[in-house]
Amino acid sequence: MATLIRSKLSNKLTNAATAVSNKSQAKVSGMFARMGFQAATDEEALGFAACDDLDYDHRQGMQMDILTSDEMGGEGSGDGGALDGDSHYQRDGTGPPHSASKDGDPTNELTEVRPKITAWEAGWNVTNAIQGMFVLGLPYAILHGGYLGLFLIIFAAVVCCYTGKILIACLYEEDEDGQLVRVRDSYVDIANACCAPRFPSLGGHIVNVAQIIELVMTCILYVVVSGNLMYNSFPNMPISQKSWAIIATAALLPCAFLKNLKAVSKFSLLCTLAHFVINVLVIAYCLSRARDWAWDKVKFYIDVKKFPISIGIIVFSYTSQIFLPSLEGNMQKPSEFHCMMNWTHIAACILKGLFALVAYLTWADETKEVITDNLPPTIRAVVNLFLVSKALLSYPLPFFAAVEVLEKTFFNEGGRAYFPDCYGGDGRLKSWGLTLRCSLVVFTLLMAIYVPHFALLMGLTGSLTGAGLCFLLPSLFHLKLLWRKLLWHQVFFDVAIFVIGGICSISGFIHSMEGLIEAFRYNIQE
Repeated sequence: MATLIRSKLSNKLTNAATAVSNKSQAKVSGMFARMGFQAATDEEALGFAACDDLDYDHRQGMQMDILTSDEMGGEGSGDGGALDGDSHYQRDGTGPPHSASKDGDPTNELTEVRPKITAWEAGWNVTNAIQGMFVLGLPYAILHGGYLGLFLIIFAAVVCCYTGKILIACLYEEDEDGQLVRVRDSYVDIANACCAPRFPSLGGHIVNVAQIIELVMTCILYVVVSGNLMYNSFPNMPISQKSWAIIATAALLPCAFLKNLKAVSKFSLLCTLAHFVINVLVIAYCLSRARDWAWDKVKFYIDVKKFPISIGIIVFSYTSQIFLPSLEGNMQKPSEFHCMMNWTHIAACILKGLFALVAYLTWADETKEVITDNLPPTIRAVVNLFLVSKALLSYPLPFFAAVEVLEKTFFNEGGRAYFPDCYGGDGRLKSWGLTLRCSLVVFTLLMAIYVPHFALLMGLTGSLTGAGLCFLLPSLFHLKLLWRKLLWHQVFFDVAIFVIGGICSISGFIHSMEGLIEAFRYNIQE
């Protein structure tokens, strides 16, 4: 009798814990979908980069908090308890209480399940991620690659579309009935699964390092392009490019006080529309000079020294893999993910190829690293001011994501923390937390001042982290996790992508570093 009672009691407790866990995951997933969609409406969608890594930790922390609250007073007691809180992840349960956001304002964001996004909305996110302002560097890639550069724009689109699909395939495993079940949530989960059981967290650390590098380098590129655009818009003013970069950074210092992306996300749609207008203006001007297009300048000859840098530029413009797991997990119909990836990358390929070709035909050998610098002074000033505004409004997204990852890694309270938590019990930012953020802003400024070369930095980032996250790791993970189920042609594609991606990555990294060293040694300006 006692055994029967214990068995029934155990079953009830298990069912209750499972129900609470599922409810918690559903609510946090809805919150994350909203937060991810808002961040991704900006052209680079880099807010997803950190959220993808942190989503799992947030959900686990929320589960523990809710279970604790159930033990103390039940799920239905109070005004929501642990379900209240900001869309910011809790650092191992030691961050601000769930009943209030970091700035002390009570919120109720987790009390309702947000609707999941459609395939069209997911496509909008991906399109904004791979159609950002960094396409302004693609004509420069055509300058050093000719027709081969155009081929690479198409090739990169095909490969990135394929690796995005196989990355999502690594999230699933078959159950006993042969049905696919989603057993992983993020890029980091996939990486850790590949390195288990010997090094269960090594893969996640590698992905996080690549992620931080890409986020910080993106912040640097925004400062570089802001200084470059302002200097070329007003060349007669006694202000150097470095001085313009300092002025731009001064406007970015308030980013150090950001506690969430609510305010930033309000500018997302405005940024996207501004970029669309800028592209239309550039293409319209190029079409007005169609009679003077230099078709004879587009050749199959490539600059052996500069072309590897162009590869990095092209790859960087297609980077979106880091947030795809979260995006697919928040789609209403995940089965439409493949179709969505197809049409978004086809559209990106066509638009990028046409933009790069038309711009290069217009200016040929005079094509500059940032194509808007080739425009006439009057038009250039207007277009560049829009671009600078867009760059400054886009900066907080990668900055905030990088801060989140750094704080999670080094400032969590717990056994693995290296430093004290950045937030007090009331959710206020402590002095060393503010110092970290200000230091990151200053670091991006110093890099922009001493390495003011947009194309070289973009090529370096694309070769180092872009190729790794888009080419190398997805193909490697696919081979590792699904080796026994792959067909011979899938194995061939994965191996080919890994080999080609590795060669391009190493070559682009070496030549980008050589270009930066040469530019620094001889004080070469853009």
